[in-house]
Amino acid sequence: MSCPLAFRFSYIDHLPEPANRAQLLGTLVHRALQLLYAQGEAGDRTPERAIEVLRSAHLEMSDTEEMATLRFDQQESNAFFEDARSLVTSYFAMEDPGSVQPIGIELDLRVSLDGVELRGIIDRLDLLESGDIVVTDYKTGRSPRSDQSRSRLLGVQFYAYLCEATFGVRPREVRLLYLKDQVVIVESPNDQTMRGLKSRALAVWAAIERACETEDFRPNPTQLCRFCAFQSLCPAFQGQNGTA
Repeated sequence: MSCPLAFRFSYIDHLPEPANRAQLLGTLVHRALQLLYAQGEAGDRTPERAIEVLRSAHLEMSDTEEMATLRFDQQESNAFFEDARSLVTSYFAMEDPGSVQPIGIELDLRVSLDGVELRGIIDRLDLLESGDIVVTDYKTGRSPRSDQSRSRLLGVQFYAYLCEATFGVRPREVRLLYLKDQVVIVESPNDQTMRGLKSRALAVWAAIERACETEDFRPNPTQLCRFCAFQSLCPAFQGQNGTA
């Protein structure tokens, strides 16, 4: 939806995309919060325990190829960990993890919609005392402007559809937790949003099929181009429209 040509390079041509600091910072924080909830009892979910599992997650990541490509020196590595520590610490100002009853952590759901497989990995699925379920998604970037918040909810609304299709229960709420700014965006899925989401998913898939048939994957230059790994191949940046 954001750029057909970038989609082609990434998901059809499978061109390599170098890891960047922001992506790996998000991966590290997500892994730490996953470990916080996956290990021990509710009472063990303390700030001190969170830093312990963050150190474990950082050690796991330190030997990966993705981290090696960043070529951090010791000072940069320390700054990377401190940024992660700040985000994990910020999380505790947003909710009490000891009061959360998770029923799914990094939950991988797959649903068939008119022959198209839809897949999503949910950061956290919670069970409330009322018996309702809530989808929670962590974000490590900056929170959106108020006029952009609804578009950012599309991803978690998609997760809500997967939950309803898989478990027969629609989540009462979907929540985005922006750890950096300590902002929470909440919405309640309804019939209209679920119908719209299904229509959008099928429309996007139809557009992908048409693009594959016609080999027409046009670039869509936006501010996101600043973060794109394919600028050297993009006609919008005087690159070659093809694979490397």
